[in-house]
Order: sequence, then structure tokens, then C-alpha cells
Amino acid sequence: MFESLTEKLQSIFGRLRSRGVLTEEDVNDALREVRRALLEADVNYKVVKDFVQTIKDRAVGENILKGLNPVQQVIKIVKEEMIKLLGSENTRLKVANKPPTVVMVVGLHGSGKTTNIAKLANLLKKQGRRPLLVAGDVYRPAAIKQLKTLGEQIGVDVFDIGERQDVVAVAKAALAYAKSNGHDYVLIDVAGRLHIDQEMMGELKKLRSSIDVTEVLLVVDAMTGQDAVNVAKEFDESLGIDGVILTKLDSDARGGAALSVRAVTGKPIKFVGTSEKMDGLEPFYPDRMASRIIGMGDVLGFIEKAEEAFTKEQALEMERKLRENTFDLNDYLAQVQQMRRMGPLEEILSMIPGFKSLRQLKNIEVDEKEIDHQVAIIQSMTPEERRDPSILNASRRRRIAAGSGTSVQEVNRLINQFNDMKRMMKAITGAERSGKRRGASGFQFPFMQ
Repeated sequence: MFESLTEKLQSIFGRLRSRGVLTEEDVNDALREVRRALLEADVNYKVVKDFVQTIKDRAVGENILKGLNPVQQVIKIVKEEMIKLLGSENTRLKVANKPPTVVMVVGLHGSGKTTNIAKLANLLKKQGRRPLLVAGDVYRPAAIKQLKTLGEQIGVDVFDIGERQDVVAVAKAALAYAKSNGHDYVLIDVAGRLHIDQEMMGELKKLRSSIDVTEVLLVVDAMTGQDAVNVAKEFDESLGIDGVILTKLDSDARGGAALSVRAVTGKPIKFVGTSEKMDGLEPFYPDRMASRIIGMGDVLGFIEKAEEAFTKEQALEMERKLRENTFDLNDYLAQVQQMRRMGPLEEILSMIPGFKSLRQLKNIEVDEKEIDHQVAIIQSMTPEERRDPSILNASRRRRIAAGSGTSVQEVNRLINQFNDMKRMMKAITGAERSGKRRGASGFQFPFMQ
């Protein structure tokens, strides 16, 4: 996400750093490039204009150019203003004074409304809540069927009374069911349209006025750029929304919608879709997103994902094996599979500060297919071969290559890189015991090319 914009901003900041001392002209030149980069990222024109002007006023007005490190101060201002642009702080779902909390999820066809209401239910369930999904899209039998399938997949109840029913009657029946069965959240999936029309808005207004709705969330597709912003503005003016779920952010290399929605509508982005999986919906943190856009990574996000994928006991056991040099291919396979549970590898590595610039500098590419090949290779080995790769002679390697659908060269590369990694870990633990740290230059993870 934001790949194109991040690369351009990093390039602009790199040129500023090379100057050391900055003049007002240097700042103006850099801000012209920032303006161009944001417009190319499909950020709203007025938003870009105000953003750039604010940075210029602060950089010049606060005498930053005369300070000790003017470049870092300018970058700091850009980050701070981007955080404000994105909404300043994480905005949580409202909670009803008396349960259940009722959330209406609205949006156009194709925005991912039904999928993302299920993702939201899954997120709430992980937080210890008892959500109830309500099939309120009474015009599309496929939507009801889809919601039931997703509910079954994540283990969340789905309430419906069939198609062609009055959506208000469905919602009222669902509320009664939720109260009698101990559900603390009611998530209503209402009908969408190909475009906004008066009939659609009339139905939504009627539903909102008929039941006690705690929150209205609008689902919009980040890939549609300024169209997503315009849809959000129309929904807010006609119905009134409390927040936005921005889907397909993982596929949006530009980022115009994310950077424009809050400024144009005044309504916060509450959640973002980061993958197609049921756990691919996350709370939106403006400060973390700003850091990633600027190219500073997202350390907190990385730690949270790691904590979800790895238990403390697993981490301690891995530390012991590395210290005792007993780390084998079974352990490596387990690590790879746990890493994959954290999400797409490219996204995870992008959270590490400086990784993008390091990758560009060293021409490193992250290849998800390479991981699939490595998993297949290790799974084609016998338990004995995984424990002790030193017994892998030529005939064994040919058998493993044939069994995994790969080549002998790929098997050799995995083994060589695995041995390199073990030597590096041994060197690090040895250096720690002797009170020294030695580098292991040239090492890279086996899934990097």
C-alpha cells in the first residue's frame, strides 16, 4: 500500500538530506514535488493545497531552517501534518449505554460490504464480544447466502427471516433475538445499489429512525480513489455516517482515498481492509499509517502481529534452539508458517523501518512463490532429513526435487541458505557470550532474492 507515494517522498527527503543546510527555496522546491506526488496519488486537490501550505507556513514561520537539523525538522512537520490529515488518533466503535450496540453497515455494490461486515464480526469475536450478523440485504438472496457462509466460517451467528421482507421488521426481530440470546453487538448488512439513489437513501433513513442505531459505518473501496471520497461525502450528507471502513487498502499503491476521506467528510476511517482473509480487517491508526507513508515503518503494528502469531513459549523455545545451535528445518518450517499467519510478507516487512530503502539499495525482492517452493521442499523430506540436512546426498536431493515439483538447484539453494543462517546465528550467540558482536555480511533470508 502507498508504495508509489512512499518511494517518491523518500526520494524527495533523500535529496533534502544531501543538502544539509536548507534555504527557503530548497523547501519550496521540495514542497512542489510533494504536491505533485500527492496529486499523482489521487489525493483531493484542495486537501493537497491546504496540506502543502500548512507545511510551508510551519517550516518557514517557526525558524526551523535556522535550527541544528532543519531537514529532520521538515520531515517531522510533514509527518505531523499527515497524521492530522488522516485523523490524528484511532477512533473506536461507539458502545451503546445499554446493550446491544447496533451497527448499520452501508455501501455500494462491489465495495466489499458483506465480506467486511463478517470481518468486523470476526474482529469483535477475537476481542471477546458476542456479535450477531443480520442479513438485512433482503433484495439479494446471494447476499443472505454469502453472509451465512461467512458466519459459519468464523463461528458467528447469522440472523435472517428470508428474502423480500421489510428490512425494518428484520432489524427489530434481530434486536429481540440478540437481547434474549446475550449478543452484545448487532451488525446489520443492509442492501446496496450500483449507485446512490433516493430510494436507497429513503430505506436507510427509515431503518435508522425505526431502531436505536449506535453507529453507521460506510464501506468504500480504496482502489476507486476520489470516487470513494465522493461516495463517502454523499452518504454522509444524505444519511449521516459515523465512520468509514476502507477496503482493499493492501492493493492501493496510490493511497488517495485514505489521505482524503477524513479531510473532505470530517468522518474518521475506523477500519482498513488489509487482505482478503477473514482476519484482514484492522483498526486504523493515523500515526502508524503516516509513518509507513513517510517510509519510517510501523514498529507497533509489527509487534502486535508478531504477538498474535507467536506465543511467548514459542519465542523462548526458538531462542533456546538458536543459542544451542539445534535449530533444524522443522523449526524453520514452523517459523515460516507462523510468519505467514501474520499476513502477506511484503506488508509485514514494510512495517520494519528502513526496509523499503534497503530493498531499493540492495535490489532485494520478496518472493511469496519462493516461500511456497521452500515449504514444498521441506515437506518432501523425511523426518530424519529435516533434523539433519547434512545427510542430503545427490540422490536424496533429486528425490526431494521431484517430490516437491522443484529443481535440484532450488533444493541446493535452500540448504545452502539455511546453513548460512545457522552459521550466522552461531556467530551471533558466540559473540554475545564473548561480549562482542560481529556482523554476518551477505546473509539474507531464503525468501529474498
